[in-house]
Amino acid sequence: MTAPTPFSRRSTRQIHVGSVAVGGGAPITVQSMTTTKTADVEGTLQQIYALAAAGCDIVRCTCNEPEAAEGLAQIVPRSPIPVIADIHHQYKMALAALDAGVHGLRLNPGNIRRPEHIKAVASECRARNVPIRIGVNGGSLDPALYDKYGGITADAMVESALQEIAYFDEVGFDLVKISVKASNVPLMVEAYRKLSLVTDYPLHLGVTEAGPPPAGLVKATAGIAALLLEGIGDTIRYSLTADPVEEARAGRQLLEALGLRERKNVDLIACPSCGRAEVDVIDVAKRAQDAFADRQLPLQIAVMGCVVNGPGEAREADLGIAAGNKRGHLFVKGINVAVVPESEMVDALVEWAEFINEHGTDAAIARADVAKAEREARLDRTKLLDDKGADANHAQERIVEIRKRVASDS
Repeated sequence: MTAPTPFSRRSTRQIHVGSVAVGGGAPITVQSMTTTKTADVEGTLQQIYALAAAGCDIVRCTCNEPEAAEGLAQIVPRSPIPVIADIHHQYKMALAALDAGVHGLRLNPGNIRRPEHIKAVASECRARNVPIRIGVNGGSLDPALYDKYGGITADAMVESALQEIAYFDEVGFDLVKISVKASNVPLMVEAYRKLSLVTDYPLHLGVTEAGPPPAGLVKATAGIAALLLEGIGDTIRYSLTADPVEEARAGRQLLEALGLRERKNVDLIACPSCGRAEVDVIDVAKRAQDAFADRQLPLQIAVMGCVVNGPGEAREADLGIAAGNKRGHLFVKGINVAVVPESEMVDALVEWAEFINEHGTDAAIARADVAKAEREARLDRTKLLDDKGADANHAQERIVEIRKRVASDS
């Protein structure tokens, strides 16, 4: 189930991109864009299927030449998710993409500026009931607005979007969602906040040109999450210099972490390690992450470095494992259920996770010899404390020194 959120979402109109609802209280969707040549039908479809498996709800493909439009005509009916055509400069490519049967268009107001061209596309979309995303980008702002505002500003980007809406209004077209992306995170956040005050169209969030991970992930998350926590945003895209599958995974993980989408895969939590850790927690967590990467198991799983505090600190996890005395102690909802050799920790996690996913945590606990597992865990906790002490990081010694320092300074 989707976790309850501590914030209310902004009320917006609802549109449909193919069968996927956007806005109007619909679940926030994840988008990405293919990096293949759209004319490469099989290669593009292969990437789309990979994106869909990673949690992508809507995909965008470039339509920059006639061959791309012809490719879309073959891709759209075979795609597992709705397809949006990305249009730059050539409005006739938008019309060709509509002929190909796409489920939506993305137009950049900074690149298609002639009113008659904009209105021609909007009229055709109205006739076909196909939505348009007004994709304002700080890096391709209309030169007139750049001059008016003295550079790329939030007000300039908002005005660009409103100008496009005005053209759409002239032809009675209102199947619209809007983005005002910038590579500068504070600017992006300001632009969306201002836009949300002057329109009720659904908003597509993103930090454009965020760059490669991990820095790109940090930048994109900083902007997108800040707005989502304010209730702003109906669909999102991570714009990373990476395999687009990484974008889809990141978007999905963010929405799950915020409680905005139902969990599809493992939420792996792990302790940061300390002097008491009996294993290389980073290595075990990484191997567990790899083992669960492609398994659709909507569980929270914990990897803890020791049996002293591990089960208690992660008692809310569906399943966890903690190291002690060269063994792994498995626990379900904080209850010790099994002990396995250290070398089998990750395999045991996978086996128990699959059982819990199919039968539930109560059944997992019921099948275990809990008394034996707890007895073994108690013995290992005792040994660990005897070997390393309750204060493995020697915090108490440091506190004594701190108090001496403060007393001498006063």
